[in-house]
Amino acid sequence: MQLYIGNKNYSTWSLRAWLLLEKFGLDYEEIRLNLATESFYQVLEGVSPTQKVPVLVDGDVTVWESLAILEYINESYLFGRALPKSTSERARARALCAEMHSSFGALKNAMPMNIRAKRHVEVNSQVLKDIQRVEIIFTEQMQRYRQKGDWLFGNWSMVDAMFAPVCLRFDTYGVELGTCAQNYVEQVLTCPVLSRWRDQALLEKDVVRCNETGVDR
Repeated sequence: MQLYIGNKNYSTWSLRAWLLLEKFGLDYEEIRLNLATESFYQVLEGVSPTQKVPVLVDGDVTVWESLAILEYINESYLFGRALPKSTSERARARALCAEMHSSFGALKNAMPMNIRAKRHVEVNSQVLKDIQRVEIIFTEQMQRYRQKGDWLFGNWSMVDAMFAPVCLRFDTYGVELGTCAQNYVEQVLTCPVLSRWRDQALLEKDVVRCNETGVDR
């Protein structure tokens, strides 16, 4: 398999696919491209119909959307291990993945991922509403599955991959949550696999201006 990704400092969707492959130790080739450059689009022109990352190429199969990549990997290589076992829990997990995928636009726009930075931004009511919803998700899941493990469904799953970039955003922008939700954020931030991504992001020198919003703190 080949996984095309963007800059590790900025590319939230790339991180999600990368995390799943790395957490389960799957064999693949990582192809990192610099966002917002001519070469980025030139390389992807012959690979993805959207010319966006991530893109997974597996033989004659090409998957060009992050959530679809997670589902493909889970079904093709993990025998369903990246989702809970029971039908009801899988449905809840997929609902949370879809919510993360399609919602929280105010939060994403106001707080673009920037691992190298420490930023402060003034949040409006829509951003605050998004933060509060994420906090509710983290708190409810941790309380519901606390006896099974330290992740949103006890064992690590693709739901944790979907929400990992939000935890990185909260770290960059100094967002403080309630104790239960904050404990989950710390669990994500200290994950050895995510730490590898963060370490590699800190070595990058490329700058994407639209992701450099906010005031240094």
